[in-house]
Amino acid sequence: MRVVLTILGVLMILMGGIWTLQGFNILPGSFMTGDLKWAIYGSVLSLAGIALIVWSRRRPAP
Repeated sequence: MRVVLTILGVLMILMGGIWTLQGFNILPGSFMTGDLKWAIYGSVLSLAGIALIVWSRRRPAP
C-alpha cells in the first residue's frame, strides 16, 4: 500500500506542476494557459501530493 500511495503522490506532483506551469503561461497549449486559477489549483495539488508521500512514508509498516 505504501508504494501505491507514493506513486499516487508522485503523479499528483507531476500533474500539479503541469497545471501550475500552464497557469503561469510558461507551458502553452491548453485552455488552462495564462489562467491564474490553474496555477493555484496546481500548487494545491502538488502540495497535496507531497503531503501524501510524507504521510505514506511515516506510517508504520503492517
